[in-house]
Amino acid sequence: MDVQAPPVSGRKQALLAMANQLAAEVDGWRRRNRYFHEEDACYMRFLVPPGLRVLELGCGTGSLLARLEPSEGIGVDFSPAMIEIACARYPHLDFRVGDVEDQAVIDDLSGTPFDAIVLSDTIGTLEDLQSTFARLHDLCSADTRLIVAYRSGLWYPLLRLGELLGLKMPALSENSLSTDDIGNILGLADFEEVKREWRQLLPKRWLGLGPLLNRYIATLPLVRRLCLRNYMVLRSTRAAAPAAPSATIVIPCRNERGNIEAAVRRVPRFAPDQEIIFVEGHSTDGAFDEIRRIIACHPDLDIKATIQDGKGKCDAVRKGFDLARGDVLMILDADLTMPPEELPKFYEVITSGRGEFVNGSRLVYPIEDQAMRLLNLVANRLFAYAFSYLLNQRLTDTLCGTKVLHQRHYRRIAANRAYFGDFDPFGDFDLIFGAKLNLKFAEVPIRYAARTFGETQISRFRHGWLLLRMVVFGGSSRRSEGKRGHGHRLSRRQAIGVSRARRWKIRP
Repeated sequence: MDVQAPPVSGRKQALLAMANQLAAEVDGWRRRNRYFHEEDACYMRFLVPPGLRVLELGCGTGSLLARLEPSEGIGVDFSPAMIEIACARYPHLDFRVGDVEDQAVIDDLSGTPFDAIVLSDTIGTLEDLQSTFARLHDLCSADTRLIVAYRSGLWYPLLRLGELLGLKMPALSENSLSTDDIGNILGLADFEEVKREWRQLLPKRWLGLGPLLNRYIATLPLVRRLCLRNYMVLRSTRAAAPAAPSATIVIPCRNERGNIEAAVRRVPRFAPDQEIIFVEGHSTDGAFDEIRRIIACHPDLDIKATIQDGKGKCDAVRKGFDLARGDVLMILDADLTMPPEELPKFYEVITSGRGEFVNGSRLVYPIEDQAMRLLNLVANRLFAYAFSYLLNQRLTDTLCGTKVLHQRHYRRIAANRAYFGDFDPFGDFDLIFGAKLNLKFAEVPIRYAARTFGETQISRFRHGWLLLRMVVFGGSSRRSEGKRGHGHRLSRRQAIGVSRARRWKIRP
């Protein structure tokens, strides 16, 4: 056990004495409020999948860190009594006594960056948030996620009443900060917000009323702001992004013979190492023969071709991504309604670090005549609103075919695909829901063009009906976030949802 010198400020001395006194009582209080702590731990497991290298600052008796199942876990707390309990219970984890506001403590943690840094109910005890968080950059890479969990200031009077009535463990002295206050302070410390969430409108089970309200009511707009538990996910803006990564452009194509040559000719050279992969979808117009002809005509370019195993764009994209060798993965629809000349914009956004999941948007600039029917336009806007709510992430166009992300992030999405369900025929939502897992979203407006060859393969009514079903399934997924850990078996309710999705035959 690495024991640091005790804090010197009067406030810190009082907090330390109180923490040492409460250490032996923590388990009893947690049992009395089991529902709240279980729900909190489950959602934290959703934000921090098992198997990562995790640092928890203000770890207390170590129960949360243990629940996260890290491959390597380090916990730091300024209370020797708390750390003594943590070391005895979880000897496989590394617990240290230290003040997280002490630069020497942070220096001792430097070396290999952590995958996740967790502060659960810690920010209320800090004396200088900006300086404390500014010190954490040395522990971060571009992919490190800072997870901050805290109680809403709106609940302070009620929580104080609970303490007076003996219903809640006495809290250490807390800074009264709103979510916007915290976001602003951490922004000054060069941490960028990736997402924020609200949970637990009723932190008690109360004969099933709490789970019912928290599942169906607490996730609604405006209402969720009243929840007790607030979460913020942030990333360091000082962490260096890799320079000029390689890129793979995956082009799913079915009956697009007339667009193959134009696609190759119009794709700019924007990466130092760039490949194009055509994934042909059992065309009847000779598209695969045309792809092979184009490959022979351009020996100077790295162009590959394969035939997808199943049906639909999602299957084609997955096969292309599995074959890709580029650091950055890009989708370009073979109809070329998203001009290939726009791809450098997506590449620049993702390589600069301004976004980690870059989505195209056809609905910002005016749309070229005949490019999109009025009914499709209205439906696309409605679906964008619906999925913006479901994802708690503003999206203006969910169905734009061009999406860009790092290969390492795609591998993580693919590994967690069982959580979000394997039912998306288009591929857009498979990636969007997966990217919700702590990736920074960015949108690039593009000027949507009309087709110059072939016919659309989207059926307004049949695929519109499938999208409505996916909205319902997506709503169920949002309400179920955190109800189980990553890599675990589906809950009975989620298994029923996946079964229904398959029964609906959600495929193009």
